[in-house]
Amino acid sequence: MRNSWLQRMGVMGIVLVLTGCATSTPHNRQDICALFEEKSSWYGDAKAAAKKWDSTVPIIMSIMYQESGFVARAKPARTRILWIFPGPRPSDAYGYAQARDNTWDWYQEKTGNYTARRHDFADAADFVAWYNAQSTQMVRIKNTDVYNLYLAYHEGQGGYKRATYKGKGWLLNTAKKVATRATTYTTRLKDCESNLKTGWFF
Repeated sequence: MRNSWLQRMGVMGIVLVLTGCATSTPHNRQDICALFEEKSSWYGDAKAAAKKWDSTVPIIMSIMYQESGFVARAKPARTRILWIFPGPRPSDAYGYAQARDNTWDWYQEKTGNYTARRHDFADAADFVAWYNAQSTQMVRIKNTDVYNLYLAYHEGQGGYKRATYKGKGWLLNTAKKVATRATTYTTRLKDCESNLKTGWFF
């Protein structure tokens, strides 16, 4: 009986450790090879999403980095009342991709992926790639134009059409950062992708 109980506790401990590893924030987010070394399932998840929606792994990862810093349950910071007391959050964005409730509902309806969760990396990666594909289709942004894809991601396709990003210097600078990071990720990924594909890297 005691051995059986110890075995059950051991299995539970392994599950808890694996769950913690799955949702913990990666330590090195700047180096995409180090990131995928730490999060061994993420490359396959991002690659599957990229192939499905005609995107690239660096574009998906760069947008997710900007949106959440790869924090699984990220939410926008609360506003402040009288500069002291915590107020409401500015939006209902949530998860790796910082998708809002109505946008996530749209994604689930169009893809049929009703079990998708915003704090699940594979689902969030699929969402980012899908959303970029909608921008390519709806507002004719090239699927490699990270700068404008991010503007459409942030403002929505309707906002992008109306050029709501104009006059938002901070957003234009952020889009440049996303594009630069995607380029850096692309260059670095060439050093390790062959190993990632074969599984040797892990």
